[in-house]
Parts: sequence; structure tokens; C-alpha cells
Amino acid sequence: MRRRALFSQMLALNAALVGAAALAAGLIGDLHLLAAIGVGLAAAISALVVNQLLLHRRFTPLERLIEEMEKVDLSRPGPLFPASIDGVGETEEVERIELAFLRMMRRLEAERRRAGSAALHAQEEERARVARDLHDEVNQSLTGLLLRLEAARAEAPPALEPELAETKALANQAMGELLQLARQLRPTALDDLGLAAAIAGQVEQLGRGEVKADFAAEGDFRDLGDDPQLVVYRVAQEALSNAARHSGARRVGVELRRRDDGGVELTVADDGRGFAFEESQRGLGIAGMRERALLVGGELTIESRPGAGTTVRLLVPGESGR
Repeated sequence: MRRRALFSQMLALNAALVGAAALAAGLIGDLHLLAAIGVGLAAAISALVVNQLLLHRRFTPLERLIEEMEKVDLSRPGPLFPASIDGVGETEEVERIELAFLRMMRRLEAERRRAGSAALHAQEEERARVARDLHDEVNQSLTGLLLRLEAARAEAPPALEPELAETKALANQAMGELLQLARQLRPTALDDLGLAAAIAGQVEQLGRGEVKADFAAEGDFRDLGDDPQLVVYRVAQEALSNAARHSGARRVGVELRRRDDGGVELTVADDGRGFAFEESQRGLGIAGMRERALLVGGELTIESRPGAGTTVRLLVPGESGR
């Protein structure tokens, strides 16, 4: 049975009270004036009591709904709604608000996914363009510089030999750093070898320094979509960069696992100095990692405290979980 709207209920009840008061006043019209006033006061008090009871019964569920809506975390993938927000309300007004809120949140989530995916693709295309320019243009210029240095070295007097050798070493160093930057901008290993091999390359590069880095992969990632692969790779890249630059870690462990539901779980843990909550907002790229995770419906959690290391965990659901 459809519940009547609050306006209709209020109108009907007040009309009934006014009609009853008018009828009572008519019946006792011949009585003393004080009796008529008493009837009017009784009618007014009755109207107030009935209105208070009705409004309390109808507005209490609405207040509870507002409290539950304020708890919704919009920064999480597919905002987690309390169980009470299910599109079925205790009153008609609450039910309509719940349904409108759910429809609005679904539209916002879909729009966020579309906009985020477009931004991710645009960013990766720009990275690829810059990487090509560095490789094709700047790298060629450095190669030409090396060739001219070698030609000048063959004809230069012996006194200039040390300076030319040092200049050539600097040019070679610049070329190596340039190629490394180009690979970071657009990981060719991700396209050529796949996700696990690309992350393994990052871990291997980190392990060439003073940090002991381990990598373990479990499962097949070949059927993973392009967007999830990019997000997982970039989060791993940022987490490893933080471990190398800021943590002072001596050991870093990276685990990549394909879940039974088709999703992916990435864990990057280090034994570094860790950080407090207020430090997480400054220069660690955490906001960027969270935004990337949201693009594919993933969830990023970071556990850290001073002196206890840091663990970055990314969960990307399978296609059925998005």
C-alpha cells in the first residue's frame, strides 16, 4: 500500500481537526462564551499534539538518513553505503531521497571513471610523446656530440686529452640518464614483456644500489586490461621511488599476485624510517597513487609509522567486481 505524502497527511489531519472544532463550536453555540473559547483552545492544543506526533514520526527517519549519508566516503571506489541506504525507506519522503541519492552517486561514479580514464590515457600519451622526443631528438644530439668529441680528440694536442675524455664521460653519463628518464616516462617493458617483467625491472634497478630488493609474482597477468596494468605499474613505480628517496630502507619487498576473482594485489613493503600521518601529505605522491587506484575501482592502503617502515598495498578488483 502506497504511503501518503507528508503534505497530504498534514492537510487531512488539520482539516479534520478544524472541522471537529467547528462542529463542536456549533453544537455549543448557545452556551456561554467561555465554553466556546475552551473548545477552541482544546482544538488548538489537539492540533499541536497531533502535528508534533506526526512530524516526529515522519522526520526522525529523515534525520537518520542524513546522518548515514554524511558517513559515505566518496574517496573510496564505489562509495560504500551503509546498509540502511538501500532504496527502501520507512516513509515515502525518505525512500524518494534514498533513490535519488543512489542514482546521483552512480552517475557521479560513472562520470569519475570516464573522466579519470580519459585523464590517464592523456597523461600516458603525453609521457610517451616526451619519451619519444627525448630518445629521438635529444639522444641523437648527444650522439652527434660524442662523435664530434671523438673526432676532435683524434686531432687535439695531448694537453687537451684529459679534458676531452672528461667531457666525453659527462656526455655518456647524460645519455644514460636521458635513456633512463625516457624508460620511466614510458615503460617499453610494459608493452613488450608484460606487467610482471616491467615491475621486476624496476625492482632490479633499485637493487643495484645499497638497497636489497626482492620481487615475487604469482599468477598470469597477460589478460589484464591496459588501464589496470598502467595503474599497478605506476603505483609500484611511485612506491619504489619513495622507498629509495625518502625511507632510508635497507630492504624492500615487492609482491604481485593475481587473485581468485581475477583482480590484482600489489604489495610494496620496506624497513625504512616510516612516516607520521601529517607527513603523508607532503611530497610522497600518495594522493596521486590514490587517484590512480580510483580510476580502475581499486583501493590503496598505506600502513606506516615512524621507525616501523611502510607498506603500500593496492587491490584492483576483477572485471566482475567493478
